Amino acid sequence: MTAFPTCYGIIPARYASSRFPGKPLADIAGMPMFWHVYQRAARCPELCKVVLATDDERIAQAAHRLDVPFVMTRPDHESGTDRVYEAACLLGRDLESSGKAGLPDDAVVVNIQGDEPALDPRMLSQLVAPFTAAKDGARVRVATLAMAIDAAEAASPDRVKVVTAVNGDALYFSRAAIPFARDGGVQAGDAAAGPAYLGHVGLYAFRLEALRAFTQLAPSSLERREKLEQLRLLENGIPIRVVPTTYRTHGVDRPEDIGIIINLLGENEG
Repeated sequence: MTAFPTCYGIIPARYASSRFPGKPLADIAGMPMFWHVYQRAARCPELCKVVLATDDERIAQAAHRLDVPFVMTRPDHESGTDRVYEAACLLGRDLESSGKAGLPDDAVVVNIQGDEPALDPRMLSQLVAPFTAAKDGARVRVATLAMAIDAAEAASPDRVKVVTAVNGDALYFSRAAIPFARDGGVQAGDAAAGPAYLGHVGLYAFRLEALRAFTQLAPSSLERREKLEQLRLLENGIPIRVVPTTYRTHGVDRPEDIGIIINLLGENEG
């Protein structure tokens, strides 16, 4: 087994949201949403540190009050991944200012979605496991998760699908139902129609050098067409290892999702 790398979890938390302004501060069972995400991520034993990355003073003040570690980032980032990279750089500078070595290029930085308060910490353990695999852990630069979904779910363009190579690396991500079932296509509601589908779970772990490379690349043609930023990596020859998971979570996109999350939190705690 490859020596386990230093792993950091970073939770990007942006106040502005067209569908749900102030989402990180949304009240869930008496605590803001970002607190639930942090508490769950902090249970992952492989992460040596978990921090919130925000550009908003209201979120920063709430984090300070609740003893959640945070860093302040610029407000002009185009994506959460860019914010995560700046936060990783800030963590490295903090280490250097305390007389320690900064973050090495092979450190693993986990981008933890700030709107996943029902996140299962075991998903994060699964996500970072490929970086220590005995066979090829040293060559893994980026990892993500995927889970089996039925044909009805695969038919939705809101559900991103992924197909993988024999070694588990992603071949392509798409909003279309891939692979296409030539003999019959996708029959909505028929789980047996066509081959199995893998639905992408939007958690990512990066080697620091791969995260840096991503932020320095221009948006790619396929990325713009599908509106999927992970395609920027594939188009530029940076492989993404896809790890299967059976743990389900549920993101918060709108205020009405809060009730679903409260139920999920109760189930997960049980």
